[in-house]
Amino acid sequence: MSKPVVLIAETLSSATIDALGPDFEVRHVDGTDRPALLAALADAQALLVRSATQVDAEALAAAPSLQVVARAGVGLDNVDVPAATKAGVMVVNAPTSNIISAAELAIAHILGLARHLPEAHASLKAGEWKRSQFTGVELYEKTIGIVGLGRIGVLVAERLAGFGVRLIAFDPYVSPARAAQLGVELRSLDELMAESDFITIHIPRTPETTGLIAAPQLALAKPSLRIVNASRGGIVDEAALADALREGRIAGAGLDVFVSEPPKDDALTSLPTIQVTPHLGASTDEAQEKAGVAVARSVRLALAGDLVPDAVNVAGGVIDPYVRPGIGLAERLGQFAAGLAAGPVESVDVEVHGDLAQYDVKVLRLGALKGFFSRIVSEQGVTFVNAPVIAQERGVTSELTVDERSDEYRNTVSVIAATSDGQRVSVTGTLTGPKQTAKIVSINGHDVEVPFAAHHVVMTYEDRPGIVAIYGRAFGEADINIAGMQIARTTAGGKALSILTVDQAAPEALLAEIGDAIQADSIREIDIVEA
Repeated sequence: MSKPVVLIAETLSSATIDALGPDFEVRHVDGTDRPALLAALADAQALLVRSATQVDAEALAAAPSLQVVARAGVGLDNVDVPAATKAGVMVVNAPTSNIISAAELAIAHILGLARHLPEAHASLKAGEWKRSQFTGVELYEKTIGIVGLGRIGVLVAERLAGFGVRLIAFDPYVSPARAAQLGVELRSLDELMAESDFITIHIPRTPETTGLIAAPQLALAKPSLRIVNASRGGIVDEAALADALREGRIAGAGLDVFVSEPPKDDALTSLPTIQVTPHLGASTDEAQEKAGVAVARSVRLALAGDLVPDAVNVAGGVIDPYVRPGIGLAERLGQFAAGLAAGPVESVDVEVHGDLAQYDVKVLRLGALKGFFSRIVSEQGVTFVNAPVIAQERGVTSELTVDERSDEYRNTVSVIAATSDGQRVSVTGTLTGPKQTAKIVSINGHDVEVPFAAHHVVMTYEDRPGIVAIYGRAFGEADINIAGMQIARTTAGGKALSILTVDQAAPEALLAEIGDAIQADSIREIDIVEA
C-alpha cells in the first residue's frame, strides 16, 4: 500500500519533516506557482503551508483526496476555511506557537521605550555622542497595566514580575481570584489608564475592542505613560495616539501592529516618541519551528483519524447525526450567555433536556464553551478542543447535565453562566421545524420564542405603561429598524424582559440613553456570529 502524500508548499524547518516521521511520502512544491500547486494537489492527502500559499476553493477542488490543510502559524487569512469545511477538509494551525515570542517582543518594546534604545542607537550610528538626551526611566516600582490576561498577557505578567513592578490589569472575564494567583490587581479600563506608567495590550481585535483605547482614555493618562501594542492593529485609535504623542500628553508608544500593514502614511510612525516594528510578534526561529512541529503532529493525527487539538473547523470524534444540528445552537447560546454576563465568570454550565439526552452530547458543552469564549479570548482561535483548556486557564468550571424530560419542546439546550459576584444568567434554545431553526426560548427564566439573528438587544426594567414607546422612538430616531420584539414578564407590574431583533448593531451611547430613559436594570446589545 502506498504511503499518504503530504505536500509541503513553503519552506518549513527540518524539524517539521522529522516530526512527520517515515509514514508519509513528503513532496515539495512552490505554493506561489499556481499551476504547479494545483497539479501537485491532485493526489495529496495533506497540505502544509505558511502565509504565501493561497488555499481557496479552486485549490481545494483540485485536491479530491485532501483531508487536512495545516497552516504553520497562527493566522488563517490565506486559507478559505468555509470552503475547506464544505469540502470536508480539516483545517489546523498552530495557535500557541508564537505566544512566547509575542510576549518577549512586548517586553522588548517596554524596555526600548524606557531607555530610548532606538533613538540612542540611531544617534550613535550617525556618529553622535549625546548621552544626556537619552536619560530613561527604570521599570522598578513602576505600575504596568496589562490589557487582556489571556495566554500572552499571563506570560507578560510572569516575566515582568521579576522587574519588581506593580502589575494591574483590565480583563472583564478574569476573576479576582485568578488575577491574585498571577500577582495582578484588576482594574477598570479607566482606572488602568489613569494609574499606569506603562501599558501593554494583549487582546483580539473585535467590533467591541476596535478603538478601545481612544482620545477619552488617553486623556486620563499620566504624561509619563508609555503604551505598547504588539497584539492587533486598531485596538488603539491611531489618530488619537498620534495627537497624544505630538502634544506630549503621553511620553511614548511602541507599536508592532497597525490598522493597515504596512502603514499607509508616516503621520504616526515618523513621530520622535514612537518606536515601531513591522509585525514581528511571531518572527523568531523558535516560533517558526514550533509552528512547523505542531502542525506536523496535527497532520499525523488527522490522517490517522484521531482527535486533533488544533482543529479549527472540526469538533473531532464521531458525532451522531441527531446531535450534530445542536452544535451550532450550543455555540450561539454560548455567545448569547457571554453577552448577558457582566463581570468575571466562574462557571459556564450546559443542560440538555429531551431526546438528545439518549446520545453522547459532550460536543454540545464544547460548542457552548467555544461560543462563549470566542467573544472574549485574544490570541488564538477558539476550537471545540481548546475551549475547555481556555476555561480551565481562566479558572472557569463547566459541567454538563442531561435529562430526558423536556416539558414544552422535544429538545432544549441551556447555557448557564455564574459570575464571581453571585449573579447568574441563563439562556435556553431549541431547534424547531423542518429547517431546524435555532430559537431562544428562555432568558433568565423569562419565556420567549425568538429566532437567532445577527443583532439582539436585551433589556430588563420595571413593567409599566409607555416603555415600549420610549425605546421604540429612540431606535427609530437612530434609524435602527426593529425587526422583531418580544416582552416577557412573570407578573403584571413586576420585572419585564424585552428582547429585540434589530437590523444593525446599536451604539453604546444609544443604549445608555435608552437605559436611562426607561430606568433599566440592564440593557445589552448581543451580536451573534454564525458558526
